[in-house]
Amino acid sequence: MLISNQVEINKESQEYQYHLQQKALAYGWASERIRVIDSDLGRSGSEATGRAGFQELVAEVSLGHAGIVFGYEVSRLARNNQDWYHLLDLSAVFGTLIADNDGVYDPRLYNDRLLLGLKGTMSEAELHLLRHRLDAGRLNQVKRGAYRQKLPTGYIRLTDGKVVQDPDEQIRHAITLILDKFKELGSVNKVTRYLRHHQVLLPRRQAYGPQVNQVVWKVASESAVTDLLKNPAYAGVFAYGRRQGDPTIRKPGRSATGMRRKPMTEWVQCLHNAYPAISVGNNSWPIKNAFNKMG
Repeated sequence: MLISNQVEINKESQEYQYHLQQKALAYGWASERIRVIDSDLGRSGSEATGRAGFQELVAEVSLGHAGIVFGYEVSRLARNNQDWYHLLDLSAVFGTLIADNDGVYDPRLYNDRLLLGLKGTMSEAELHLLRHRLDAGRLNQVKRGAYRQKLPTGYIRLTDGKVVQDPDEQIRHAITLILDKFKELGSVNKVTRYLRHHQVLLPRRQAYGPQVNQVVWKVASESAVTDLLKNPAYAGVFAYGRRQGDPTIRKPGRSATGMRRKPMTEWVQCLHNAYPAISVGNNSWPIKNAFNKMG
């Protein structure tokens, strides 16, 4: 007998799910035969990838080790029909019952399977509507230029939301030097060699880890210089949608994959004069020229 829990923040719901052990005891299962799977706490059920708990549950059912699966809302075990029906098919083959707060179901019975299928479809639709509303709200902010995206090194956001250049003169000087040298030398490779030859370190504001939000000075690399030169924020541009999802290149189990860079004409939003631009000579940093030079 297995109990699988899927919960993010709602502690009352979480406590209720753990109390399902008492329901299992009331149904006649011995305590030593009750197993709790809660390794997916805080994870979305939108896909099985990266959900060790759900994969363990499916494995135990397919081995015939589970007599019944308890869940507060069993359709949340998998919030897409492909994974949900896979679990139902296995449960039907090995005679595993499924139970939630509404009752006990036998996937081998037509009426029970029909009801479980409807629960799964409604759960998938609910997730789609939630994601749609969140995306619509975010795009609304993007269109106004009010979306608070991560700022590149050299910019900070004040408490009132206004974006200004970093007050640290050394950081501003290093960024301006890179932009100046690219304008003069015309290639990332030459700029990187110049920085290394003169032992100029690059400032990078850490987004994660123990040094989060702190500026760390690192040896120049071509990838770091390229990222800096291609960032439209240095031209004062608020840009959204530079990288967009492409499911054909996504790698299973790696949520950060599946993104493809898009040309400027396909960006979702591109607002000029949204940030204070970095000056190069007498002009602001020409982002279009930079993109054209680097491809």
